[in-house]
Amino acid sequence: MRMVLAGTPASRGMALGRARLVQPSRHAIDQRPLRPEEVPGELARLHQAIDIARQELRELRGKLHGALAREVNEFIDAHSLLLDDRELLQGLDELIQVGHYRADAALKKQRDRLVQVFEAMDDPYLRSRKEDVDQVIGRVLAALKRQTSPEERKLAARVGEILVADTIAPTDMAHLAGHGLLGVVASSSSAYSHSAILARSLDLPMVVGARDALSSIHDDDLILLDAEHGEVIVHPTAPDLARYRAWQREAQQQGRRLAALAHAPTRTRDGVHMHLFANAEMPADIAAARACGADGVGLYRTEFLFLRGKQLPSEEEQFVAYRDLVLGMGGLPVTIRTLDLGADKADAAGLALHGEDNPALGVRGVRLSLRHPAVFTTQIRAILRAACYGPVRVLVPMLTQPDELIAVRTLFKLARQELSRAHVDLPEKLPLGAMIEVPAAAINMRALLAHADFFAIGSNDLAQYVLAADRGNDALEGIYHPLQPALLRLIAHVIGLGRRAGKPVSLCGEIGGDVRLTALLVALGLTEFSMHPSQLLKVRERLAGLDRTALRACAPRLLRADTYEDVQALLDQLA
Repeated sequence: MRMVLAGTPASRGMALGRARLVQPSRHAIDQRPLRPEEVPGELARLHQAIDIARQELRELRGKLHGALAREVNEFIDAHSLLLDDRELLQGLDELIQVGHYRADAALKKQRDRLVQVFEAMDDPYLRSRKEDVDQVIGRVLAALKRQTSPEERKLAARVGEILVADTIAPTDMAHLAGHGLLGVVASSSSAYSHSAILARSLDLPMVVGARDALSSIHDDDLILLDAEHGEVIVHPTAPDLARYRAWQREAQQQGRRLAALAHAPTRTRDGVHMHLFANAEMPADIAAARACGADGVGLYRTEFLFLRGKQLPSEEEQFVAYRDLVLGMGGLPVTIRTLDLGADKADAAGLALHGEDNPALGVRGVRLSLRHPAVFTTQIRAILRAACYGPVRVLVPMLTQPDELIAVRTLFKLARQELSRAHVDLPEKLPLGAMIEVPAAAINMRALLAHADFFAIGSNDLAQYVLAADRGNDALEGIYHPLQPALLRLIAHVIGLGRRAGKPVSLCGEIGGDVRLTALLVALGLTEFSMHPSQLLKVRERLAGLDRTALRACAPRLLRADTYEDVQALLDQLA
């Protein structure tokens, strides 16, 4: 019988396929106590399952390339660390040796203990890491079950199906996307979680917050995933299938329309020129940006160089990466963001601090760079050398106050003097920009105007800090919302001050590539967008249908709104 489950669209699109449920917490647990003579064998079985889980993560890391590797490797590292955690492993052994628990019961017991610890933490980011515990324990439980039930189909081999889970780790999503996964239904999670962001970059339909999905959907049920409207239709009827086929035809037509826009100018309906830049970090991103006719790279992430090995990257290694980036863009401008480690990005070399009480508010971004001036100077030298091959700007992340930007400019000046004495070719000019993602920087923007040549709004972190809400926490979905008036007023404030000072302002967060919000950003005065290359043509098409003059006239009404529902209602009227 047809059934419709409501959720929240996290990645747009539609998919029709068979449901495949993933319920690691619902594995049948053998509660029978062990006999003393069974303990050694049960320990061996547990250790073998843990080794299998470790090997799966190593193999997954080896298979990932390009942007996927950057997006997912930090989660692989976090899960690998958990599998090597002494407290976790000793606790499991003791439960088997002393408590006579069977391996699966010990895993569940230890999982419940750790989740309770995480849930008791005050910091929302740390509370959200309980998902990592669930996913790691689930991987080991699955390995245990495969040992006893070889006939069970492996998750990695599930082709052409729609995954139904409580949450899905970015690691699993990246792997399954390469094996024909059609879409994802999550009973919890958030539309702004790392997994949702990854799903959007993969063009993989995803609905989150479908609360009854695990209890209402069964393996092999035919489901229509409608991530355009946030619906999961179980046992779709003929009209549902007809609607899906109509959507497929429209998607094909849109694909042809977008392809024709690849190298078209980016203008609004009333003829105002806009700039569309790409967020990038790997050669594949550069190629995609060029293919879509991007105006340049608005945000080049350098963290991948620091995350992929146990040693800090050398100056030469960084220089080659930055030079190839500049050459790859063929004379178009490139904005290189300096190292942005910390919070949820911890490098294997140990540069980022571990064990901070509140890492999201800790030593990250420029704070970390200035804490390690020798490491930072190595990156600065590499950027200066690469900037001779084409137009380069430098963007400094996580700025709070002007003295941080002054310190960075001083380090650039000293590095330039050193390289000049060594007769190294240097660029005549290297614009230095401030990334606005800390509320203090946005509020005190006037002070930064004297020291920054341009600005880039990092809307993902700015939203988290303004709203005091973790974007990955689905319980806060009503608070973490890009249409919150306080956030919009701050964005408009930054854009307005930059425009009046004659300094460029771009926006490089998730909302920049969301076509549902393009009209809003234009109304706020934005003329420079930076986004994942996959969204660039969609935003170009959307801009072509907008009247910027009319939208700007509506900005005062939008900024007087009291709630995000009021903002949404105004946007609906404008549409």
